[in-house]
Amino acid sequence: MPAHAVSPFVDLLADKPQVSKLNLLGLPRARLEEFFKRFNEPAFRATQLVKWVHRQGVTDFDAMTDLSLKLRAQLRETGEIVTPACVTEQASADGTIKWLLRLDDANAIETVFIPEPGRGTLCISSQVGCALDCTFCSTARQGFNRNLSAAEIVGQLWFARRALQGRPGYEAGVTNIVLMGMGEPLLNLDNVVDAMHLMIDDHAYGLGKRKVTLSTSGVVPALDKLKDRIDVSLAVSLHAPEDALRDRLVPLNRKYPIHTLLAACRRYIKDKDRKAVVTFEYVMLDGINDSQTQAGQLARLLRDIPAKVNLIPFNPFPAALYRRSGDAAIDRFRDVLQRHGIVTVTRRTRGGDIDAACGQLAGRVQDRSHRQQHFIRLAARIGREQGATA
Repeated sequence: MPAHAVSPFVDLLADKPQVSKLNLLGLPRARLEEFFKRFNEPAFRATQLVKWVHRQGVTDFDAMTDLSLKLRAQLRETGEIVTPACVTEQASADGTIKWLLRLDDANAIETVFIPEPGRGTLCISSQVGCALDCTFCSTARQGFNRNLSAAEIVGQLWFARRALQGRPGYEAGVTNIVLMGMGEPLLNLDNVVDAMHLMIDDHAYGLGKRKVTLSTSGVVPALDKLKDRIDVSLAVSLHAPEDALRDRLVPLNRKYPIHTLLAACRRYIKDKDRKAVVTFEYVMLDGINDSQTQAGQLARLLRDIPAKVNLIPFNPFPAALYRRSGDAAIDRFRDVLQRHGIVTVTRRTRGGDIDAACGQLAGRVQDRSHRQQHFIRLAARIGREQGATA
């Protein structure tokens, strides 16, 4: 289906007041309780507001009829509920939906919904672009502008819930969240944690803690902080079984090498319930990281971690530096891991025809990092290296 404007949501930010007000959409209950203290209101007002905004989708304070007239007037004066506006929607032949959501500046982010029988997964962005420069990822090419606010992060869920309502074939709605969209969530820790608290709040979206997954490339100090602030599922973008190769694919590895990252994973999983595992994501790149020898190395790395491995066939994009591994190579890699007792699945590519698959999200980023020039230089260097070894 071609991209098209979604008119019911586009004008939500129209005529926005110029007076600076606090967007209450991104405040979890604990912070809302502090907000209501300024009006000498009891803590349960926070629960009431959370229910109105997140469960019922109400953004007009005047419609919140269990709040006093005086309190509603105070809320209008000091706060607001600003939700994302949809610029375009694209639907894949497999049912995947990708939305381009306009922010309060010149940027836009992409959010993807992946339907499956009895469930639906929403892939959420945490930054405008990405501050990292993983060489196999289209988002990295867009550069980086800024972190998303907590309101902009949870607002993607607020929007998706309402955009899917009543659509035939999408009755399950959003049952799972993965922070695997644009950006590195752990480089925006405070806002991401606030948004996730709302996702698992029974008075807001009520998602189970194992239904919300944060995916990271391995920002170790923030990962250690995360385990003390919220309990959600963890996915780690590994992509290589040894440091030299991971340095090339995920340059963050030069700062936090594999042994440091895996030690942080062990700390994160320690003392959690028996069903908790760390999911390791591994993009399959032809001739780069897909040999059976490398599969054996990966199995040995993960032998003492409660782990699951997701093999992700590389999703191409214009001027990509890599090729997708063949199906046979992916199967052989999977079989080695399974023989070592590691639960391994090959992720089915979804939304590839609308560039909504893993690693393809781009959005509209006003780049402040000059990342495009970096990748032009990198592509030229890799081309010279490949020519020298041909």
